[in-house]
Formats: sequence, structure tokens, C-alpha cells
Amino acid sequence: MSRSAPRLAVLVKGWPRLSETFIAQELVALQEAGHEFDIWSLRHPTDTKRHPLHDRFAGTVHYLPEYLYQEPERVWAARRAARAMPGYDRAYRQWRQDLRRDPTHNRIRRFGQACVLAAELPAETRALYAHFMHTPSSVARYAAIMRGLPWSFSAHAKDIWTSPDWEKREKLQASTHGAAFGATCTAVGARHLRELADDPARVDLIYHGLDLSRFPPAPDRPLREVGAPFRMLSVGRLVEKKGFDRLLQALALLPADLDWHWTHIGGGALSDGLRDLAATLGLSDRITWRGACDQPEVIAAMRTADLFVLPSRIAADGDRDGLPNVLMEAASQTLPILSTPISAIPEFIQSGVHGILSADTPDALADAISALAADPAKAAAMADAAHDRLISEFRMEPGIARLSARLRALCADRD
Repeated sequence: MSRSAPRLAVLVKGWPRLSETFIAQELVALQEAGHEFDIWSLRHPTDTKRHPLHDRFAGTVHYLPEYLYQEPERVWAARRAARAMPGYDRAYRQWRQDLRRDPTHNRIRRFGQACVLAAELPAETRALYAHFMHTPSSVARYAAIMRGLPWSFSAHAKDIWTSPDWEKREKLQASTHGAAFGATCTAVGARHLRELADDPARVDLIYHGLDLSRFPPAPDRPLREVGAPFRMLSVGRLVEKKGFDRLLQALALLPADLDWHWTHIGGGALSDGLRDLAATLGLSDRITWRGACDQPEVIAAMRTADLFVLPSRIAADGDRDGLPNVLMEAASQTLPILSTPISAIPEFIQSGVHGILSADTPDALADAISALAADPAKAAAMADAAHDRLISEFRMEPGIARLSARLRALCADRD
């Protein structure tokens, strides 16, 4: 039996992406809650691996033209179709206003992608939902205006903290064809967006939480003996906001009698520079760079490590983490956590209770690592507390139920 055209369209920046398991987790959960939708992706995948979670998505993935010049016939055909839509002139005026304030090639590309999206969405589409408030939401908004459809978004971290206030404000105003609602995954992000919205009720705080069915039970961890090898693990993209340069400097400050090894999982633009820094600091022999890994590989690494380290910080352009799901994944495996009090991390980790939140300076990180290595019992007790908090307060299901209700209402409003 052929599948009917879905009523909901979900727009993402790229699919699949190893670094965005929180999006894959959410979309699979919505699908399993009864929602039917296709994914419309602005970019083609660049990762050579994929998580098993990606294979559970049962809908169709459509790829919009990543660069307009690569598919000129498709773009021009879509533009002709879009110009016949009742909302095209309004969308064009909105885009021209945005382009004056943001005169970039990316802004031009957004409108071309929006024309393709508006032209190719099935007639049955009733609403759009975009992951990330910046580029994907702009494409969704322009296309929604053309088609006369409501749209919504989920905001995370970079999209909140590096987007200009004028753009966020207009995407949250009914008078400028803003989103019917926006979801965001941290309390600090929700407060910021509510201050910009014409109605604070437009913004929902919906933690991603963790789908614990995807993770094995926490391992039976024997208490590590003081003086035994100390195995540290980090998982995260090699970008400025993750703070791995300062972590390397901290590792160089560790006491000579601490037998340590650090493993990093993830790719990123700073890979070569960080490897060079490690070599300059004389650390290369004590570091394993594993590159991008799928989730089973990440979980296996967590189960054999002694400490999870994520030294997040605010980047020069304002970019920062939200509440990284990888911290909850570490907690699911009772892996002790060392991080920093940046953004929403303290919403999950209370320092001294569920882990240690250190200043992001090399000296402070080195002191925290040394203290945790010297007190395995305290580290284990905090890991147990983080696991308990994950189970009681940060499961995925409550957030999915709330988001599901929002999306059902959004689609039903068009019937």
C-alpha cells in the first residue's frame, strides 16, 4: 500500500549528522508517537558514518539545492511556481527587507531554497517545523508565507546566541508571520527568547532528555584504585566553544605521577591545530584521536573510561553549548563528569553533587582532574547522583509528549 503524503514537513540543516543525535532522537520519537512527516534537508551529508538511530527514520528525505547554481533548472522552475502563489509577493518583500539587513550569499540562498520547498511540498502539507532558529527557520518562514501555512521551530544553542535580535524578534511576532510556536531545550535559552516574543507563550521549554531505551544499563564499575591508570574521554566537535585547546593545556599541567590517557571522539575544523598543539606540549603519546564515531562506539568508550571531560566555553562570536546531550549519555553509563558552568550545563549538573563544574582555565581544569583522580569514591558517588537525576528528571518522554501535542494542534488548525 502506498504511503499517503504527510501533513507535516520537517526542515533540518543536514541529514544525517553524527553530531546531532538529539535531532535524530526527537524525530524518531515523534514518528513512533504517530506523526508522519518527511525531512527536507538544506545540505547533503558529509559524515561517512551514521548512527543506528538514523536508520529508524521511516519517512523520505528530500534534499533542497545546497547551492543554487548546482541545480539551476530546478531552482528556476520552482521560482516560477512560487511566483504564482498568493503569498509570494509578501515573502519576497520580507526577504528583501531581511537582505538589506543581512546582505550575504547565504541570505540569497535561503530564498532560493524556500522557493524550491514551497513548490515541491505536497498539497497535503499543513504545517512546517524547522530545527534551528537561524537558516532552516528562515527557509521555512519564507516558504510558509508563500504557501499560507503555519510554521514552528526548535532552537538550540548557536542559532540562539549568534543570530541578531532583530531576526529572532521577528520570527517570534505574529505581525511578521513569525512562528506559531518555538521550542527550545534550555531554561536560559527560553528566558532569552521569551523576552523577544510578542507573547511569551509562543516559547516552550522542552528538554531533549534521553531515550534510555537506546542505551545499555550502566556497567558495574569497580572502584578505581588511587594510582591506577586514569582514562579520560571527551566527545565533541573540535570547535572553539568545546574548549579542547584549554583542556590540552590543562593536561600538560597534570602532576608527573598521574598515569593518565585522554581519548577524543569527534571531528571538526580545529583538528589539525589541536593535534599540533598536543605535539608542541609533548602530549601526543598520551592521546588517542578517534575521529567521528557512531553511537555504539561512543557508548563502548564511555563504559571503559574513568572520567568524561567537556570543557565548554563561550566562543569569540558568542557561540556556546546549550545542554549537550553527551553529558546525559555519560550519566547513563555512570561515568563521572567534569564540565564547566556555561549556558545550561548547570541545569543538569550541580557542581559537587552530580559532577564537577570547573572554570574553563587550564589551571582550574588541571586542579579538577587531579582532585577527581585522587578521590575515586567521590567521583563514583557523583556519577551515581547524575544517573539518578537523569532517570528522574531528564528522560525523553515528557518533552516528546509536549512537542507532539503542539505539532498535532498546529496541523489540526489548518483542517
